[in-house]
Amino acid sequence: MTTATVSAGARLHVGFQNLSLARRRLYGGVGVGLERPRATVVADPASTVAASDPLVAEYARRAADALGVPGIELSLEQRLPRHVGLGSGTQLALAVLAATARAHGLEPRVRELAPAMGRGGRSGVGVATFEDGGFVVDAGHPTSRFTTEPPAEGDWTVPPVVARHRLPEDWRFLIVVPDADPGRSGENEDASMRAVVERADPAVADELAGVVTRKLLPAAAEGRLEAFGEAIAEIGRKNGSWYADAQGGVFRPPAGELVATLEDCPVLTGVGQSSWGPVVYGLTDADHATEARGAAQDALADRGVGGEVVLSAAATGGATVDLGTDRK
Repeated sequence: MTTATVSAGARLHVGFQNLSLARRRLYGGVGVGLERPRATVVADPASTVAASDPLVAEYARRAADALGVPGIELSLEQRLPRHVGLGSGTQLALAVLAATARAHGLEPRVRELAPAMGRGGRSGVGVATFEDGGFVVDAGHPTSRFTTEPPAEGDWTVPPVVARHRLPEDWRFLIVVPDADPGRSGENEDASMRAVVERADPAVADELAGVVTRKLLPAAAEGRLEAFGEAIAEIGRKNGSWYADAQGGVFRPPAGELVATLEDCPVLTGVGQSSWGPVVYGLTDADHATEARGAAQDALADRGVGGEVVLSAAATGGATVDLGTDRK
């Protein structure tokens, strides 16, 4: 048994391939793992569960139960902003799971145990990027499993990865985190998603299938930045048409105004909203990253909105694990 430090990068969620009950598979997430920002936890083996952060403590209890260990002492070293579209819940939950396992000398079995941590019930992107980073497309779930009520806790398997690509090292994702109300989560998100699914237009799913197979995947495989950006922007807008009633437009406020402004920036492509927002993202390269950052800062300032602007490469691997000497 030893001290274990686990650090996981955020993820962007571009959208789903299908939200219509008229098609055979539901959801099917499309997203990208990021190098930064990150969630980092440090764990020491213990006989009880101890963590000063309430959410970390909740995940620690779940992890101890799932792994069959008596306890764990955890500290949160780096925190992702919550409910903004960066996958904070999944990355933190899986980091706690992996750190608890490693501190007790066990394999984390992340994909197998993610449902016990309450993760991977719809999109598999967060689990997949935690495992191995990259640009990811998952297979979704059989539509026959959809019910008007959420499934029982942990009563699902994480959808398998059907495509993963390493993106070029010089690509940079611009992440704009405006000071705005958080995106939907928990029961509120479940209710919104059920309403969207029950009335989703299947024609949008058919259009998305063509975008994914004929535009997005070839661009990712060949490392073509402009084509990749155009494809993720199209996927984001088509997803937004499903969510328009639920979030007040193709993009939620203030993401919509930021997207409109950043789409005019000549060094950015693929501008969109991650998950329920309010995070807005775009794609550029290392040579134009400073100009892209300036455009994002100006867009926030012009609207009198505070916030943070981050530039990140796509993750080339999954969460990192560092094992050290037990601190006790």
